[in-house]
Amino acid sequence: MEKLKIGISIGDLNGIGSEIVLKTFAEPMMLELCTPIIFAHKGYLSFVRKHLDLNLSLQGISSPSEAIEGKINVINVWREKVKINFGEEDKSLGKYTLMSLETAVKAVKEKEVDVLVTAPINKNVIQSDQFKFPGHTDYLAQELGGESLMFMVGEELKVGLLTDHVPVKEVAKKITPQLIKDKVRLITQSLKQDFRIQKPKIAVLGINPHSGDNGVIGKEDEEVLKPTIKALNDKGNLIFGPYAADSFFGTKNHQNFDAVIAAYHDQGLIPFKTLSFGKGVNFTAGLSRVRTSPDHGTAYEIAGKNKADFKSFREAVFLGMDIYRKRKEYKELTANPLPISKPKRRR
Repeated sequence: MEKLKIGISIGDLNGIGSEIVLKTFAEPMMLELCTPIIFAHKGYLSFVRKHLDLNLSLQGISSPSEAIEGKINVINVWREKVKINFGEEDKSLGKYTLMSLETAVKAVKEKEVDVLVTAPINKNVIQSDQFKFPGHTDYLAQELGGESLMFMVGEELKVGLLTDHVPVKEVAKKITPQLIKDKVRLITQSLKQDFRIQKPKIAVLGINPHSGDNGVIGKEDEEVLKPTIKALNDKGNLIFGPYAADSFFGTKNHQNFDAVIAAYHDQGLIPFKTLSFGKGVNFTAGLSRVRTSPDHGTAYEIAGKNKADFKSFREAVFLGMDIYRKRKEYKELTANPLPISKPKRRR
């Protein structure tokens, strides 16, 4: 099996990103499965390694083409020494987080690496004139092309969002028939090409409590969701709902579907993280390249204390590789189909 190159952005320098990255590739098995290339600084990672007493070695390289199999490869994307205070929100470190992200994205965009895996960022720390986004998803949509979709993927549950990093007061205004159709199309395409699900069955959660109770608690479910779901089904899709979000997961109804679409961030991510935390992956569907991330944030409260669980980051690496290979296979199977020959007429 082809050994893939995994490009890694290091995330917030004062968070747990460096810890979960190094712990993941401290396992010899991981280096047998892929070739990691970390976009950061070898001196910074050596400091983290020593601080956490991790037994591993780092290989400095100048470009992805120089990556050595069986090694943890590091590309220096800044030169100066950086002062680290684990657990602190430090705006002065945001430029290093962005430098790591920019160079890693450039590498995957130019196909110097196969998969991009991003460690957690602090959305406030990274803000600058060069980065004015609510998170990774919108930035990646701009840089990598395509229509981005935050898609949370676990062993038994996949959750997509109609709206992601949007204030709750603006959610209902942003959910339009066209937005719903676009998100359903993105999720359907991702389930087919990235997960080998040929006829996806998708559940949609209601916008309002109890899906509006037939218009008693808001009219959006009756006037926007239901007609759009019917129109999608009329075109051959298997879209069901809207379902009342408060009971949907408790009754394990999610197990009857290939994916669930939530109206807004917390409606989808609270149940997802309750059921899959530490094992789930944040996958950005719809992009021209494969990007995954762990299902948690910077975790300042445990940063530098050698307490971070790296399983979600490891799962992000596994899922990224799996999606890359499935997407490649899908493209090969659907490219240049043979034309259907017409039977010759008999004279």
